[in-house]
Amino acid sequence: MTTVYAVVDSPLGALLLVGEKSATANGGTALASLSVPGQKGGVAVQGGWRDDPAAFTEIGRQLTAYFEGRLTRFDIEYVDGGTPFQRRVWLALEEIPYGETTTYGKIAERVGTPGAGVRAVGTAIGRNPLLVVRPCHRVIGADGALRGYAGGLERKERLLELEGTQAS
Repeated sequence: MTTVYAVVDSPLGALLLVGEKSATANGGTALASLSVPGQKGGVAVQGGWRDDPAAFTEIGRQLTAYFEGRLTRFDIEYVDGGTPFQRRVWLALEEIPYGETTTYGKIAERVGTPGAGVRAVGTAIGRNPLLVVRPCHRVIGADGALRGYAGGLERKERLLELEGTQAS
């Protein structure tokens, strides 16, 4: 399968979108990765990938609407990835409503790993390849403080402010 990519501007800086063509995806491309400059564990363009901004027209439209406050839930097909545990955590992230936050502990309870599982949940969240669209920015510490975000805490704070959410 051909991997395609595009770089789009956003209030968070240039976003690198990576995907694969899909007959079932809205817009024809399933999203494999969305990363920001300087992201911990972020993706870099690889040899053999094709620069194809047109492949991300629909995804770009949704991102623009989100950043303008007109979209609260993405309708984007994703490329399967991650371990079964990571996928459970990532699905739990997608259930966090726009404008709301939850804690790492509550996510751990939701996926059946309370207590010591909080650290594993944090690690899985940190490996989320789809920043912004899979809302890991909505997960905060039990004390209400912002905790780790692969794209940087300042970006996490900006996303929460965009959604009208205040974190400590």
